[in-house]
Amino acid sequence: MPRKLLTVAPNDAGQRLDKFLTKTYPNLPPTVLYKCIRTKDVRLNGARCKPESRLAVGDQLSLFWQEDFFQQSPKDYDFLKAPKKLDIVYEDSQILLLDKRPGLIVHPDENYHFDSLIARIQRYLYEKGEYRPQEENSFSPALVNRIDRNTGGIVMAAKTAAALRVLNQKVKDRELDKRYLCVVCGRMREASALLTGYLVKNEAQNRVYVSKKPSPGAKTIRTGYRVLEERGDYSLLEVELLTGRTHQIRAHLAAIGHPLAGDGKYGRNALNKPSGFPYQALYSYKLRFAFTTPAEELDYLNGQEFQAENVWFLEEFRRFPKNFHERKDPHAPR
Repeated sequence: MPRKLLTVAPNDAGQRLDKFLTKTYPNLPPTVLYKCIRTKDVRLNGARCKPESRLAVGDQLSLFWQEDFFQQSPKDYDFLKAPKKLDIVYEDSQILLLDKRPGLIVHPDENYHFDSLIARIQRYLYEKGEYRPQEENSFSPALVNRIDRNTGGIVMAAKTAAALRVLNQKVKDRELDKRYLCVVCGRMREASALLTGYLVKNEAQNRVYVSKKPSPGAKTIRTGYRVLEERGDYSLLEVELLTGRTHQIRAHLAAIGHPLAGDGKYGRNALNKPSGFPYQALYSYKLRFAFTTPAEELDYLNGQEFQAENVWFLEEFRRFPKNFHERKDPHAPR
């Protein structure tokens, strides 16, 4: 008789056998796991299996290893200490789209252990009865994308493992069209442009550097923008990332002489102070699902577009004096 019999649930399906067991039993050393698979101490539906075997709903896993390795960490319910407030842009049975406000971190850290966007999401779904940690072997609701603490905008969360796998692949394949609004210092020479540069990340400083010429370790970056409005010495831009690197928008625009208003890391204090912005004026305000390949359970999302309604800096920007001739795009957000 096996010491443990597991039935694969919907949120466990689709995973490799070894990955599933590693997440479910973190006390099990990898060397022991692979030996157990090799010696048939792990059986899938009663038969020999391989580490790369894919799990399906209803599969039976028979486990024969020693009792010590079955110990699991107690389920973590710290998310119930997080505030309830969430700004939901869209929700269905598979995904959530949230409008994250500046100042809120997306994942907990040593300073903000109890309050984070993912903790608020997990509390929300737990209280709705859609997330039952005690019934899950290896899955919990998870974020698909992340944005900096002091940047606001749309963040995607997956309610199911299947949705998470599909969306992670779509992000990798660049089949999601995300647009950003930002206020930059100065007026752009061109109403629209595609910028190319080379980005190097300094891990110790937690910042990046952008140059016009390639250098060892540098990553090519491409950033598109168009001017929506101009007010005084500031411009409102819509930005598209054709590559996705750390701090790309902030660093790339600063490198061409137009740092984001309010940006304490890449900006200029002399220009930040007049704007009155407490942090960088940057918002991930629009998301369109632009699938070019099948999206399985999420095909219904293809072509749908969602927009955040409360971009915190727009109203203040439009109070800036019009010191120069105003250039305004008729399609700018109102």
